[in-house]
Amino acid sequence: MVLRSLAVAFDESDLEAAGAAGDTDPAPSPGSTLRVHKALAIPMSEFTWRATTSGGPGGQHANRTLSRVEVQFEVASSSTLGPRQRARLLSRYGPTVRAAASESRSQSRNRQAAFERMAVKLAEGLRVDPTRRPTRPTKGSQIRRVEAKRRRSETKKGRRSPSEHDD
Repeated sequence: MVLRSLAVAFDESDLEAAGAAGDTDPAPSPGSTLRVHKALAIPMSEFTWRATTSGGPGGQHANRTLSRVEVQFEVASSSTLGPRQRARLLSRYGPTVRAAASESRSQSRNRQAAFERMAVKLAEGLRVDPTRRPTRPTKGSQIRRVEAKRRRSETKKGRRSPSEHDD
């Protein structure tokens, strides 16, 4: 669940294309990886991300700044995942896994948060739930259950009105 190695600067053209007004923090480099868990690190080249304007109030800053970040991961085309991992993610999330962040006014902080959410989401999607092994009730619990039923039956019998057939 830890985000690692996101330190490479944008080119000037990338800054203009992303519309990052003064946001010169590092972007994920193609050589870095996103650590999902101890046995899986996905190269950043397999992720696509885009910046959009965040919704809600905020006036000109919110309307002009591309601070909301959405990260996408194509499960079917990933070369890093094994066949069972791919099948598990496809069955749980479908062909594309998405994570977004728009809490901060900074695109770089939102980008980091989106990648962290992606790592958590992928780790949860890859988690294998242990199979349930049915257990038998113990002899003592069976006896206690039958005793409780017998006591309840006696209580209800005591509430009945006396009739000719009861002795």
